[in-house]
Amino acid sequence: MQSCAFSPSISVPKSRRISSHTTTHHTFDPISVSPSPRSLSFTSSYASLTSLPRRIPSIRCSSSSRLNAWISTPPPLPEREHDTLQVTAASASESVGETEKSDSIASTLQLGALFGMWYLFNIYFNIYNKQVLKVFPFPITVTTVQFAVGSVLVILMWTLNLYKRPKISGAQLVAILPLAIVHTLGNLFTNMSLGKVAVSFTHTIKAMEPFFSVILSAMFLGEMPSPWIVASLLPIVGGVALASMTEASFNWAGFWSAMASNVTNQSRNVLSKKFMVKKEESLDNITLFSIITIMSFILLAPVTFFTEGVKVTPAYMQSAGLNVKQLYIRSFIAALCFHAYQQVSYMILQRVSPVTHSVGNCVKRVVVIVSSVFVFRTPVSPINSLGTGIALAGVFLYSRVKRIKPKTA
Repeated sequence: MQSCAFSPSISVPKSRRISSHTTTHHTFDPISVSPSPRSLSFTSSYASLTSLPRRIPSIRCSSSSRLNAWISTPPPLPEREHDTLQVTAASASESVGETEKSDSIASTLQLGALFGMWYLFNIYFNIYNKQVLKVFPFPITVTTVQFAVGSVLVILMWTLNLYKRPKISGAQLVAILPLAIVHTLGNLFTNMSLGKVAVSFTHTIKAMEPFFSVILSAMFLGEMPSPWIVASLLPIVGGVALASMTEASFNWAGFWSAMASNVTNQSRNVLSKKFMVKKEESLDNITLFSIITIMSFILLAPVTFFTEGVKVTPAYMQSAGLNVKQLYIRSFIAALCFHAYQQVSYMILQRVSPVTHSVGNCVKRVVVIVSSVFVFRTPVSPINSLGTGIALAGVFLYSRVKRIKPKTA
C-alpha cells in the first residue's frame, strides 16, 4: 500500500542556504522528517521561513511503514476489565437492594391489607350477627348455619385448588377432635352472649381471655407466669368488673356465656400445644382451621336438630312474622364474615409472631366495641367507658410483657 507525504521543496541560492545551527525561537516538532539536503527543517524560526520564496510543494510517496516512522501516535489505551466488573457488581448490588426494598414494601402492604380485612370482617360479623339474633333468638341454629357456610367454603377452596387438600390420618382426626369440640363451644357461647347483651359488653368480657390463658397454661402445661404477666392481669380483671357494674344491658346469662366463651377458646389454644406436638404430623394453621370448621358442623348439626328443631325454613319464619329474605341475607353475610375473619386471622398468624397477633387482636376488640356503640347507639356511661378502657389497656400491657423472657439461672 502506498501513502503520500507532503514535503515542501524550496530552491535557494547557496549563499542563502539556511544553516542547521540557526537559533530557534520555538521547539514545536510534532512531525519528524528524515534529513535531506532539499528538505526544510521545521525547527527553524517562523521569521526565517516567511522570508524565503515560496514554491509549490512537491509530493513524495513512501510506504506505510515509513509513514508510521514519521508520525508518532500514542497507542490506544487497553480496556480496563476490572473497572467493568466493578461497575457491573455495583449495578447488580443496587438492583438486589432495590428488589429487596420493593419486596419489603409489598410484604408490608399485604400485611396491612390483611389486618384491615380482619377488622372489617369482624365488624360486619358482629353487626349482622347481632341483628339476626335480635329477631331470631336461636343461637344454636345460628351457629350451625355459620359452620355450614364455612364448610361449603372450605370444600370449594379444596375443589378449586385454591388451597391444597390435606391428607388426614385417623390419628390426626382423633387429635383434632378435642380442638373441634372446644372451638364449637367457644363460638356457640359467643353467640349466646351476643343474643343476651350488647356487643360492646360481650367483647369487654372477652377481653379477659389472657387471664384464662394464663390459668389454663399453668394447670395443663406447667407454664408458670412471670410477675410481670401477673401484674398485667390486674387491670384486665378490674376493668371488666368496673364495666360490668355499670353496664345497662347486663344480665347473668350473657355474662356467663361470654365467660364460658373465654374458657373454651383458651382451652383450644392449650389443647393445640398439648396434642399437636409431633412435627411430622402437624398441620398448618389454615388447614387445621378448615378441618375444625367441618368437624364443628358435623358435631353441632344433630345437637341443633334435637334442641331447637328446624327453624330455618321459610314457612316457620313467615309464621313468626319475620322478613324471610332480609333474615337470609343477613344470616349469610354474618356466616360469610364469620369464616372470613377467622381465616384471615390464621393467615396473619403465619406471618407475624403470636405477641404481634395478640396486640392486633386487642386493637381489633377496640375497633369492634367502638363501631358497635355507634351502630346500635348503645348507652355507655363514663364509668363503663373507663372500665372498658382499663381492661383493654391491661390486654395491651399483657401482650407487651409477653415479650419479656424470664432469666435462666
